[in-house]
Amino acid sequence: MASRLPRLLAFVAVGVALGVAGSLLQSVARNPMASPDTLAISSGAHLAVASVAVFGLALPVALSGGLALIGGLGAAGLVMALSAGGRSGTTRLILAGSATALAFQSLTNLLMILFEEETTGLFAWGSGSLVQSDFGAVAQFGPVIAVVLVAAMLAGPRLDILGLGDDTASVLGVNVHRLRRWLTLLAVLLSAAAVTIAGPIGFVGLCAPVIVRLLPRSIPGLHRNRTLLPLSGLAGVLIVLGSDIALRAALGAQAGVEVPPGVVTTLLGAAVMIWLARRYRDAGPTRRPPAVRTGATRSRTVFLVVAVTCAALLTGALILGLLGGDRWLLAGDVMNWLQGRTGRALTFVLDQRWPRVLAAALAGTALAVVQAVCRNPLAEPGVLGVTAGAGVGAISLLALAPVAGIWAMSAAAGGGALIAFALVYVLSWRGGGLSSDRLVLIGIGVQAACTAITILIIVKSDPWNTAMALTWLSGSTYGRIPAQLIPVTLALLLVTPFLTWLRRDLDLLSLDEDTPRILGVPLEPVRLAALSGAVLLTSTAVSAVGVVGFVGLIAPHAARAMVGARHSRVLPVSALLGGLLVSLADTLGRTVIAPAQVPAGLVTALIGTPYFVYLLWRARAHTA
Repeated sequence: MASRLPRLLAFVAVGVALGVAGSLLQSVARNPMASPDTLAISSGAHLAVASVAVFGLALPVALSGGLALIGGLGAAGLVMALSAGGRSGTTRLILAGSATALAFQSLTNLLMILFEEETTGLFAWGSGSLVQSDFGAVAQFGPVIAVVLVAAMLAGPRLDILGLGDDTASVLGVNVHRLRRWLTLLAVLLSAAAVTIAGPIGFVGLCAPVIVRLLPRSIPGLHRNRTLLPLSGLAGVLIVLGSDIALRAALGAQAGVEVPPGVVTTLLGAAVMIWLARRYRDAGPTRRPPAVRTGATRSRTVFLVVAVTCAALLTGALILGLLGGDRWLLAGDVMNWLQGRTGRALTFVLDQRWPRVLAAALAGTALAVVQAVCRNPLAEPGVLGVTAGAGVGAISLLALAPVAGIWAMSAAAGGGALIAFALVYVLSWRGGGLSSDRLVLIGIGVQAACTAITILIIVKSDPWNTAMALTWLSGSTYGRIPAQLIPVTLALLLVTPFLTWLRRDLDLLSLDEDTPRILGVPLEPVRLAALSGAVLLTSTAVSAVGVVGFVGLIAPHAARAMVGARHSRVLPVSALLGGLLVSLADTLGRTVIAPAQVPAGLVTALIGTPYFVYLLWRARAHTA
């Protein structure tokens, strides 16, 4: 009883906090997908708490809550600014939140890898843990949650008026901007309290208000926020309790302690998000890349110059990768090694390095072409759920058969990627067509579900050996051997000519949905074939280096900016830029804090997030 009662009170406090926070954010943003997770509030709070844990400091609960509040406020402010308060479209809000959350998660993972001993147990806590040793956290934050709930309910009438539109609310005497700021602050405060008590429990704030809005309209006052807010809090409690009960029923009583309940709530939230994505459709300007909108073209001479330059830079990056590391070498050492004239020590070093260097280049090349075959310029393998699906397959095999061979790993990653892609594609199909926006939103939902499954596998198989899992999930070339390069090489040799053959059809697909049909292009077969090739490339890349994000975002955009929108030029330049990016990221990760290493995927995420933010801000300005 001494442990169960604090745990039960934690259920209630966290459920109420997240349910009310989600309801407030959805009302403020007038967006049904707004929540502490999609606005990266939980990720920002988690990063703030983890940043202190690496120093081995045991802060008081109240001070930890203050740090979580600061992190959550920073994340919410950034995401809201990028998405115009969430009013510029569902897709942009979710993309901005996902990119920001990925950056914060990458930083958190980096801290856990570099400070493994200081952050032991933080990996599981990062998905929410309701194990409570005493009443301390609930006793301190319970009253805060109650006061914020009362304050939010008092603001309910003005929030109802805000739902009529900014202009109408202003005419009726509501200070729209001040009200939004205060209500967002209340939502972030609730989210920070929940993170401090139990860690970031995913998607409760998304599901709870949705469930309440599905109740019969005959319930008096259901559409008013004074009723909606407390009911959302109650729904949040039921979701958290139900997740814990389902976890214990499926995996046994001990699972309630070992497995974070956030795994179950994330799976539920992913299902709700997919359901919402099938109902709502965003047709904002983010659906086309800037080069397509502006009709930018480049001459053949410019293309050749860019291609040759990129090839030269990639060659230089490969040489730099061989030279750099915990021990710097000279170019003459590499030449002697190629001629078989080096000593045993140098031969050992270069024999270990060259598979890593080639693995990074080949994986980057493979990942860079995915966006080129998807009409949404903000799509990439991570956003579409393909990378996370491949990660589930690979991690499952690592847990079941740690000594599995290269081809078994490639097959497992390919199977996971294929299943994830099939789910995204089938669920995105509606009304006889495939919406690019819907594809991205459902891909993000599938990505969240796959991430939750991966965490479940890691925690159940070896909860204390998180360094291996984090290194894999962050994209690392550590320990690569020549045989691991074969699958991705074969995939490139197979898929690249195929996509080149489809280049004219892909040019037409990038325009709109109607033009290809008018000109006789079989729209869906071409899109399915191209995306299937992209899935094959992604799965083999994941089997080679693990999960690497944002390569499929940066490389195609940079290629379009330099050579125009024609796929005959975008594809080769994207491939070269992708290989260059991951090669440089891998070399940087191996040298900047040598002998310790930063996984290449974390470096690309930290580089890619600012660029992603720039693209979203540019699209926001274009809308304005």
